[in-house]
Amino acid sequence: MMRLVLLATLGSAAVLLGAYGFQHIGGMAPCKLCLWQRWPHASAIVIGVIILMTGEIKLAWAGAIAALSTALIGFYHVGVEQSWWEGPTTCTASGTTNISAQDLMNQILAAPIVRCDDIPWQLAGISMAGWNAVLSLALAALWVEAARRA
Repeated sequence: MMRLVLLATLGSAAVLLGAYGFQHIGGMAPCKLCLWQRWPHASAIVIGVIILMTGEIKLAWAGAIAALSTALIGFYHVGVEQSWWEGPTTCTASGTTNISAQDLMNQILAAPIVRCDDIPWQLAGISMAGWNAVLSLALAALWVEAARRA
């Protein structure tokens, strides 16, 4: 069962590293939904490390929830990409403390617009969000199996 935890943890790490690779090496800035999909993977990695260090295998259920969360966000993102439903219309801003209105406007105008309904990359007709959803379901299965064996 610890082998399953290790595989699930390394799987989330690989997906997260892949996302950062597309961002920093491939120059593909993430959209809001892409960023939302990263947090559960980071949580799954932390959960996995805790389990591997402490042997507290019951935490594998939390890893399963994290993997299922990112899978659901991924499927939601695919729906936005395919125009099955509308995505978030809000945006976020940071770094607005101690900045002039003109500097803030320059930052806003210089920021790249990354739309959640655009598909910047796909493999076999499946977008990055779709691959995240599929891979995350497989990782969730590993987490569930590890938890069931506990």
